[in-house]
Amino acid sequence: MTPPDLAPTQFREYTEWLEAQTLAPYASQAAQTRGRERPESPDPVRTEFQRDRDRILHSKAFRRLKHKTQVFIDPEEDHYRTRLTHTLEVAQIARTLARALRLNEDLTEAIALAHDLGHTPFGHGGEQALDEVLREYVPDTHFRHYEQSLRVVDVLEKGGQGLNLTWEVRDGIMGHSKGGRDLGLVGGDHLPTSLEGMCVRIADRIAYINHDIDDSVRAGVLTLEDLPQDCLAVLGRTHSERIATMVLNVLHGSVGRSEVRMTGEVLDATNRLKDYMYAHVYTRDARGNQELHKAQFMVKELFRLYMGTPNLFTPEDGYGPHEFDSLPPAERARRVTDFIAGMTDRYAAMKFKQHFFPEAWSS
Repeated sequence: MTPPDLAPTQFREYTEWLEAQTLAPYASQAAQTRGRERPESPDPVRTEFQRDRDRILHSKAFRRLKHKTQVFIDPEEDHYRTRLTHTLEVAQIARTLARALRLNEDLTEAIALAHDLGHTPFGHGGEQALDEVLREYVPDTHFRHYEQSLRVVDVLEKGGQGLNLTWEVRDGIMGHSKGGRDLGLVGGDHLPTSLEGMCVRIADRIAYINHDIDDSVRAGVLTLEDLPQDCLAVLGRTHSERIATMVLNVLHGSVGRSEVRMTGEVLDATNRLKDYMYAHVYTRDARGNQELHKAQFMVKELFRLYMGTPNLFTPEDGYGPHEFDSLPPAERARRVTDFIAGMTDRYAAMKFKQHFFPEAWSS
């Protein structure tokens, strides 16, 4: 393999040449991207996918993930996962898959880092609450965090300019989520076009099943003995054993193929372990359904308050009260949805206290 006749300072071109020489035939190459909605001049050092990864990493929405719930609401113990640590674990597993399969690691990492940027405060309970209260005002709509993640990078970041990401990263963000559906190549909405996007889709499931088991045991919500023992016999009894089993199965089922998939008894055991977690963990908080219901109550009451009280908005929120009040109801609901979905757990709690708790009397 002889390098092309490039000047020593043609860093990006050399990286693009390496991709063409080393990646699998069905991998995504940065030099062949479908491009951006707003064309930009090439970077002298970074490929297009590297630029996207860096924009995501430096975004405000990414930083807010550190104070958003993964499963357990506002944990006092330092070792529970947050939405940020979940994102980093997904990126690590997805990159492992991509490297072994000779796919584009930069594209894979960019999709992984952005996949949950639109998630609400208070985890899936917050997402459900926001979806329900939004329908009170716009019955024919819905809230899905993966759609909101795309809206964050397209519209909301950089003061309404968006990040102007490549088509491939945006496609992967939209296609990462499976909800509660069984993991597999076929089925579900918005399947990603790229194999890098499929790596993230599978890595998301591998990561959250295993770290949520770890956190649930730590919280005393369940023990390993509570889990389906035949699934553990296939996948492993420790956190690292289960991840290794799942990753190896994906690699063996995908190497040399133009698809990324999990197969056989590992796929079946993974799906049944997911079903157990949905039934016994994801519908409750570590301290029981009461705390989850409190969090959902806060989300709904804040939404209703902002919909009915335009003077709470300021120019710092992107529009003043008069502009907000003149918007049609659906657009007003869209703006409030953006505002609530972007909140961290602690910011939502602070706003709820500010608006609904009486101030102390002063003498």
